Amino acid sequence: MEQKAQLSTGHDELALVLSFFSRVDAKASVVLAVDTGMIGYLSSHLPSLGSVCWWELIAPACTVAFLFCSYWFLYKGAFPRLKGGEGSLVYFREIAGKTETKFVDEFMSQPEEAYIKDVLGQAWRNSRILKEKFNDLRCAFIFMAIAVLPWTVSLADFALRKRP
Repeated sequence: MEQKAQLSTGHDELALVLSFFSRVDAKASVVLAVDTGMIGYLSSHLPSLGSVCWWELIAPACTVAFLFCSYWFLYKGAFPRLKGGEGSLVYFREIAGKTETKFVDEFMSQPEEAYIKDVLGQAWRNSRILKEKFNDLRCAFIFMAIAVLPWTVSLADFALRKRP
């Protein structure tokens, strides 16, 4: 494959990988909203602590623990590890570490083959970051789903307490 075609294909590959980031972030927003809704609703229905036995706090405590785990994975997915890309003229963190003049000069003087490799390296690096984000989202979703059972038990218990 000639270099112009390689460069075009490399850009397409990078664009494809980058297009998946918005998908994982959109799904993470939904999980965050559900987590927050669940914990908010649970908190608003919690009876006074003096009126419940210790064992009646097990289900709400489990709910909070599972939702905390879900929040943790959402946090990890929102701020993945960005190490790597040393010397890259495509990777934003490396570019930001240079002066404007130094970046422009280095970019303009690089051979086309080096740029193609840099673009493909960026596609690979973003794929690694995206894999981490999807894995974290999966874990956040699993913990949210597990939290539904103790959450439901908690709300049923709280509702029964309010009956005369």
